[in-house]
Amino acid sequence: MAKAKLSEKIGYALGDAAAGGITWKVMSIAFPLFFTNIFGLTVADTASLMLIARLFDVVTDPIMGAIADRTQSRWGTYRPWLIFGAIPLGLIFALLLYTPDFGPAGKRIYAYSMYLLMMVVYTAVNVPYGSLLGVMTDDDNEKNQFSSYRMVGAYAMGFIMLFTFPYLQRMVGGEPKHQYAVLGVILGGVAALGTLACGLLTKERLKPVRAEKFSFKPFADLFRNKPWVYLTLIGICTNFFNGFRYAVAAYLMEYCLHGDVTVMGLVINYTVFMMFGEATCMIFGGLSPWFTKKVGSKKKAFAWAATICAVSSILFFFIPMDPAWIWVMVANVIITSIGIGFYSPLLWSMYADVADYATEKNGTSSTGLIFSSGTMSQKFGSAISGALVALLLGIAGFVSGTDALTGETVVTITNETSVQNMIWALFSLFPAAIALLILLLLKLYPINK
Repeated sequence: MAKAKLSEKIGYALGDAAAGGITWKVMSIAFPLFFTNIFGLTVADTASLMLIARLFDVVTDPIMGAIADRTQSRWGTYRPWLIFGAIPLGLIFALLLYTPDFGPAGKRIYAYSMYLLMMVVYTAVNVPYGSLLGVMTDDDNEKNQFSSYRMVGAYAMGFIMLFTFPYLQRMVGGEPKHQYAVLGVILGGVAALGTLACGLLTKERLKPVRAEKFSFKPFADLFRNKPWVYLTLIGICTNFFNGFRYAVAAYLMEYCLHGDVTVMGLVINYTVFMMFGEATCMIFGGLSPWFTKKVGSKKKAFAWAATICAVSSILFFFIPMDPAWIWVMVANVIITSIGIGFYSPLLWSMYADVADYATEKNGTSSTGLIFSSGTMSQKFGSAISGALVALLLGIAGFVSGTDALTGETVVTITNETSVQNMIWALFSLFPAAIALLILLLLKLYPINK
C-alpha cells in the first residue's frame, strides 16, 4: 500500500484544527462564562444546557457512527460528511455566539435550540473525521503519525486562537456581546474552511467490511468488547480532566486573580493562560510517537502521561491565589500539558487498535461506531464536567441571570471566599482525582501494543 503524502497528513490535521482547535476549544473554555456572564443564563440553566445537549450526543454519536459505516459515495465512506458538513458547522457555530435581544425565556429557547443543533452538526462531521484514521492506512506506525498530526493541528490552532482571542476582542471593540458575535463569524468561517480542506485532501485507501443491513448487533458487540469498554472509560476521564480545567479557567482569572494580569505588555486573560498549555501540547503531541517507542508501548506511555497530570494538578492547589504567582501557575499549566500532549494522540491510535480487534473478532467493520465512542466520550466528559462546574459554583455562592425588565445580565457573588476555593479546587484537585482514576483503568485495559 502506497505511503501517505505529507499533504494528506497536513490535511488530516486541518480537520482537528477546525473541530478541536476552534469549535470545541471555544465551547469548552469560553461557553460557561459566556452563558452566565454575557448571554445571561442562570447557573442552573447553563448547567442543564451543557448537560442535556451533550448527553443527547451519547445517543446520536453511536448512531452517526453506524450511519457513516454504511455510507457509499464517489467521495468514499467518511469524507463526504466533512465535505458537505463544513459550511453548516461554521454557520451554526457563528449563530451560537450571537446574543439575541430577548428576555429570559427567549434567551433560554434560543440557547437550547442552537446548542442542540450545533451538537448534531458537530457529530455529523467529527464522527466520520475520527473514523477516517481507520481507513487511510493499515500501517500502525502511520496511524500513530496521522494521530500525532491530528493533535498537533488541534493544539496549534488552539494556541493561535487562545493567544489572539483577547486582542481580537479589543480589535472588534464594543460590548462583549458584539465582540463574541463578530468572532463567531470569523472563527466559524475558518473552521468551515479547515473541515472542507480535510475532506478534499485526505484519501480512503481501505474499504470497510460492511454489514449488509442495519442491525443492533454491532452496538451489543461493543459491550462485549473489553478493550472498547476500558478505553471508552479512559476517554471519558481524559475529557473530565480537560473539561474541569478549561471550563473553570475563565472564572479563575476573573474571581481568583481579579481580572486579566498584564506582565511586560503581555495580557494574560483566561485564553492566554491556557494558551501556554496548548503550545506545550502541540510540541509534546508531536513527540508522542517517539515517547511511545521509548517506553515500549502505548499503554505504558499513557500511564506515564497520566502520572504527570496527577502530580502537577495536586501541586497547583498549593500555589498562592495571588497574581504575583502568575508565572508559577503558568509553569504548572505547562508541566500538566506535557502529560496531556503525550496521551492525546495515543487515545485515538488506541481506538484504531480497538477497531482492528473488533473487525478480527466479529468479521465486519465497525470502525465508525468504534470511533464515534471517542467523540461520545469527549462530549460526555465535557458535559458532566461543564455542568458540575456550573452547579458547584452555584452551590458555593455564584448567582447569574437576565433582568426580566432591562434584559441585562446580572451576576452576584454571595460568598466570595467559598467561590474562590471552589474554583481553585475545580482547577486542581478534581482533575487530579480523575488522573488517578485513569491510571487504574489503564491497568485493566488488555491491549498492550
